[in-house]
Amino acid sequence: MATTDTTLTIIVPVYNEEGCLTRFCESMDAFLQQAPVPTQVLFVNDGSTDSSLGQIREICHSKPGYSFISLDRNRGLSTAIKAGIDHIQTTHIGYIDSDLQTSPLDFLLFFEFLPAYQMVIGIRARRKDTFVKKMSSKIANGFRRRMINDGIKDTGCPLKIMDTAYAKRVPFFDGMHRFLPALIQLQGGRVKQLPVQHFERFAGYSKYHLFNRLWGPLNDTFAFRWMRKRYINYQIAEAFENQPVSNGRI
Repeated sequence: MATTDTTLTIIVPVYNEEGCLTRFCESMDAFLQQAPVPTQVLFVNDGSTDSSLGQIREICHSKPGYSFISLDRNRGLSTAIKAGIDHIQTTHIGYIDSDLQTSPLDFLLFFEFLPAYQMVIGIRARRKDTFVKKMSSKIANGFRRRMINDGIKDTGCPLKIMDTAYAKRVPFFDGMHRFLPALIQLQGGRVKQLPVQHFERFAGYSKYHLFNRLWGPLNDTFAFRWMRKRYINYQIAEAFENQPVSNGRI
C-alpha cells in the first residue's frame, strides 16, 4: 500500500483533443476526490493546433491541482512524456491519455502495489477498438515480447504509475513510450500488470494509423535491443568519503 510519503503527479499528453477535455476533467475530478495520496495533474500540450491549449489554460486557472506546460510544436508522445517527467518532483508519476478510452478511476486499483513495485500498468481488457487496431497491437506486442522477453502483455495501455526516481533515469529516445515497462525493468525495477477498463473513443480521432502502429514498434524494438546491450547500470556496494583538506593542511 502506498505510504504517507507518496505523492503523485499524473501526466496527460494532449494533441488536438478539444472534444474530450471537458469530459476528461469530469472523470479525473472523480478520481482526485478518491485518491488516497496527494495527487495533481500535469497537462503537456504537444503543439495542438485546435482549441486544446485554450481549454487547458481555462481548466488550470479554474481548478486546483491542475497545471500545464506547452511545447513549442508537436514533438510526439515520447517527447511529451519526457517533458512531463523532467518537470515533476513528486515521488510517483502517473500517465494517462486524454481520449477517455481509459478511466482515471482505475488508478485506484494501483495503489495497493505501491511502493513494492516500481511500476504498475494496466492491461486493456475487452478492448473497444476496431479490428485493425486490435490486430496491429496484438502483432506489435507479440513481436516485442519475443524479441526482448519483457513479459509485458499490453505496453501500449495508457494507464501507468511509476517511481519517479526510476522514471527520471529512463534513457529516452523517440518511441520510448512503447518500452517504459522494459526500461524500468532494465534498472532492476519490478512491474505489476492489472486488467483495466477500456472504452470507445469519446471524440476526435486516433493519431496512429496502421503504418505507425506496426512499423514504428517493430523498428523501435531493434533500437531497444541495441540500447539494452550497451546500457550502463550499477549499484555502489561500499563508499568512504574523507573530509576535504582545509587551507592546504592535513
